[in-house]
Amino acid sequence: MNLIIDQGNTTTKVALFCREEPECVMTVAEPDEQLIDTLFDKYQVTSCIYSSVVDVPFHLLDYLQKRIAQFCFFNSDTLLPIKIEYGTPETLGRDRIAGVVGAFYERPQSDILIIDAGTAITYDLLLKQGTFVGGNIAPGIRMRLKALNHFTGKLPLVEKTGDYPLMGNDTETAIRAGVMQGILFEVKGYMQALKVIYPDLLIFLTGGDAFLLAERLKTPIFVDKNIVLKGLNRILHYNVEK
Repeated sequence: MNLIIDQGNTTTKVALFCREEPECVMTVAEPDEQLIDTLFDKYQVTSCIYSSVVDVPFHLLDYLQKRIAQFCFFNSDTLLPIKIEYGTPETLGRDRIAGVVGAFYERPQSDILIIDAGTAITYDLLLKQGTFVGGNIAPGIRMRLKALNHFTGKLPLVEKTGDYPLMGNDTETAIRAGVMQGILFEVKGYMQALKVIYPDLLIFLTGGDAFLLAERLKTPIFVDKNIVLKGLNRILHYNVEK
């Protein structure tokens, strides 16, 4: 069984895979030795991959390496089943790569736009030859709401859930609509512009806010909240086999 640890900016996802689909997925504030011990006591873990977009405690990495022989810390030297054509691959977020790899195995031989709506919203383009050509990074929903509150004198901090018409009719809905409708127009704009170049483009939507956006997008998309975890599992398989 494969143990997948995906440490993000705000939380960490931990998953266990036997094959291509996760058997167990949990979200924790931060992984530690106690969590690892609990998982190893409950499951027969044979391989593990650790991916992070923040600094990882060295003692935790050392602990994992001691507990399991087939351990992979996902970095710029990790072997990949896709080709990266990015100017600074060493600075490319591991979560972005994993999402692309996950989509690549879900829909091989396809041009794909992977939209990951989390703390930040990333837009990544994978061509059907298995080549990642690049993407963009924008503030996520919560970040935009916090920014309006932080950088103004009187605008309140508004929750992302709730009503948002096309045009707000009070301060709360004006803020929420400004953020949510703005993101929807942003997403649709990328999709429309890229489909001019790649007519058969497929869209994958993932991340913590994926379903919040998907319900308002009137277009065929694949919503998969586990696409990054699936990609990390594929990367782990690829490196173990090598």
